Formats: sequence, structure tokens, C-alpha cells
Amino acid sequence: MRIVFWAGFWTFLLDQATKYLVVHWMGLAEKGMIDVFPPYLQLRMAWNTGVNFGLFAQETSIARWFLIGLALVISVGVLIWVSKERPRRAGLIAAGLLVGGALGNVVDRVLYGAVADFLNMSCCGFVNPYAFNVADIAIFSGAAALILLPAEKAT
Repeated sequence: MRIVFWAGFWTFLLDQATKYLVVHWMGLAEKGMIDVFPPYLQLRMAWNTGVNFGLFAQETSIARWFLIGLALVISVGVLIWVSKERPRRAGLIAAGLLVGGALGNVVDRVLYGAVADFLNMSCCGFVNPYAFNVADIAIFSGAAALILLPAEKAT
């Protein structure tokens, strides 16, 4: 479980540090957009009250606390599953990524009422209207790895 803890800890820390750096220190909350490597990478402020890509976005207190509770229940469920199944190292890291990212977004919902999304990538004539953050990358990567990697137990 140490691997899960450290993967989750560093994911959470990286997520919160990048959000603070970009949103507050660089002033993205006030500027709204910063070109980094146009048109491929922009920092674009988006306060997400829903789940990925703003799905199910509701600016109500009930929805906010429901999503916080859901993230916490999923995180606990993943930790229980990992403790029982004891997957290999890659599975433990994937679980840590998922939990660390989920907790990073929970902190945003508690502090701001929404998740701070700021990364926007476009390419080859396609203009992406969505923004995401480090926690979103970790959640997606962790969940995908848990689904796609064999669940063989460590020896």
C-alpha cells in the first residue's frame, strides 16, 4: 500500500501545485487565457462544476457535495479493492494516480465550489473547447490502467 500512498501523494501535490501556480501566481483566474505554445497549448481558465468536460454541470450545492461524496466513495472503493486484490506494481501506481487525482479535485470543490481546469490543447485545425488539469490526466490514466492492465496478483 506504500506504492499507492506515494503515487497518490505525489499526484495530489503536483495537481495542487500546478493549480496554485497557474490560477493564482500566474493570474489565470483574472486573465482568462495565456498562450504557451499556440495553437497547441494554451492555459484557459475554466471552473468546472460537473464531471469531465463539464458533463452534468450543476451550480447547486447539492450537486457539488454529491460529486465530492462520489469521488470519496470511489477513492475508498479503489483502496479497498487494491488492498484485497493486491495487484502488481503498475496496478498499485494506477490506483494511486486515480485516488490522488480524485482527491485533488475534491479539494478544489471544497475550496472553490468547482474544479480549476486550465490546460487546453488543440492541433491540426481542430480547436478544442475543453480544458482539463493534472488531476484529470491522473484519473483518466489510473482508471485506464486499472481496466487495461492484467489484474494478476503480485507474488
